[in-house]
Amino acid sequence: MDGAWRTRVREFCDTELRPHARKWARDGQVDRDLWRRAGKAGLLCPDVPIEYGGGGHGFEHEAVVVTEQAIAGDTAWGYTAHEVVAQYVLAYGTADQRSRWLPELATGELVGAVAISEPGVGSDLGALRARAVRDGDEYVLDATKTLITNGRQANLIAVLALVDGTPSVLMADTRATELPRTGIDKIGRHGQDTAELSFAGYRIPVADVLGGQPGAGAAQSATLVNRERLLIAVGAAATMEAAVEQSLRWAGRHRVFGRRLRRFQHTRFVLAECATEAAVTRSFVDDMVRRYTAGELSMADAAMVKLWATERLTTVVDRCLQLYGGLGYTAGHPAAEAWADARVTRIYGGTSEVMKEIVAASLGGSEAKP
Repeated sequence: MDGAWRTRVREFCDTELRPHARKWARDGQVDRDLWRRAGKAGLLCPDVPIEYGGGGHGFEHEAVVVTEQAIAGDTAWGYTAHEVVAQYVLAYGTADQRSRWLPELATGELVGAVAISEPGVGSDLGALRARAVRDGDEYVLDATKTLITNGRQANLIAVLALVDGTPSVLMADTRATELPRTGIDKIGRHGQDTAELSFAGYRIPVADVLGGQPGAGAAQSATLVNRERLLIAVGAAATMEAAVEQSLRWAGRHRVFGRRLRRFQHTRFVLAECATEAAVTRSFVDDMVRRYTAGELSMADAAMVKLWATERLTTVVDRCLQLYGGLGYTAGHPAAEAWADARVTRIYGGTSEVMKEIVAASLGGSEAKP
């Protein structure tokens, strides 16, 4: 990969993300103009063809943005959700939908969100309550969607709902008709825009059903969930590496009982174990990225790497926090924030328990073998 791309992304993260973390945590969302600045810098839709306003690169370029964002310690910018929407449109949109939405997703005029989870249901398609009924040239949508990343700022929302009993993706362009949105407080990722959306009687043109025809929502979502899970793993690997690097620096200068923390054997062993976990995870994630770009990543592969990376991440950041003592538990400390921010990675994009079910099913059956 061109090293200039990583340099450009790193500079953007250093100048546009790092300095604003405190403000965004107070606001509960990033500045809306960040999306336009990212578009101007070419960071949005790098894996979208140039003819649609994208970068014309590949998945690896998108993975670099996720990696550098994690290294910068930012969890506020909902970049991955935005890019998943772009891939929905690119992969399944009609020619008209691609030409209408992709260029503005690339500039940041449109901000994308995926609305699948529902209160009391989560992301279980078998229990989906959202319904859309056709009325002339429109579908009337009745749904409540919750825990939606980019929920308050998004103006192009991929909504999964039942049409005639079959899951379908309807694209809600909210620039024409606004909808009620309520921000959600979380124990971590305070700067990330997370909201509950009410689509009570919300009207979506028939022309805005993804792909032009309802009924393909389950297949469309299944294809793109692998990409989302892999990107979560990419971010987890980079966050883990950053946590270990920061802890190494701390242990090298902090003194306990007159000795540098790193002089204690226990500290060295903890750091050695965490560095090993990070290295193994990096190797695993990089291999899965290669499989994905070669078109060889299975659903079980994506579940496995997401499971491994996020479980290891929460273990490593917890052990790193311990090295800071009480300081690591103070609000605003990088170790404390990394610890709180990491916890949700085992939940969103599919819980660890769901990942285990997918992996187990790939082993030849859902029941354990003797």
